[in-house]
Amino acid sequence: MMELHRDPDAPGPVITGFSGSGFRVQDTVFPDGLMLTPDRAVPWNAPPVESLGIADVADLIALDPPPEFLLLGTGGTLVHPPRAFVRSLEERGIGVEAMDSRAAARAWGVLRAEERWIVATFLPL
Repeated sequence: MMELHRDPDAPGPVITGFSGSGFRVQDTVFPDGLMLTPDRAVPWNAPPVESLGIADVADLIALDPPPEFLLLGTGGTLVHPPRAFVRSLEERGIGVEAMDSRAAARAWGVLRAEERWIVATFLPL
């Protein structure tokens, strides 16, 4: 298992390692998929990237205020999300940054340490 070291000043949940195809957030392992907000981590039954729709992230984009952008971890490799999905989020003023899930986990920690108001989804590795 790979370990990441948490920035002690980073607010909210941070991915601290990987376990099999899943993610470790502090002492909890999320084996299938993960959603993060600035203050919570919840399991996510992630659909294939190619099937992503706005309903799959409805809880994340309903935050008040809305997030700056969705950090989308697409699994073991970068897979571009459907253009309609991206367009739907952009119409709500929410950007989308897609990258493989390991890179997205590192980016999450950096961006939250900067106190950016973002959300994230991670497909299994």
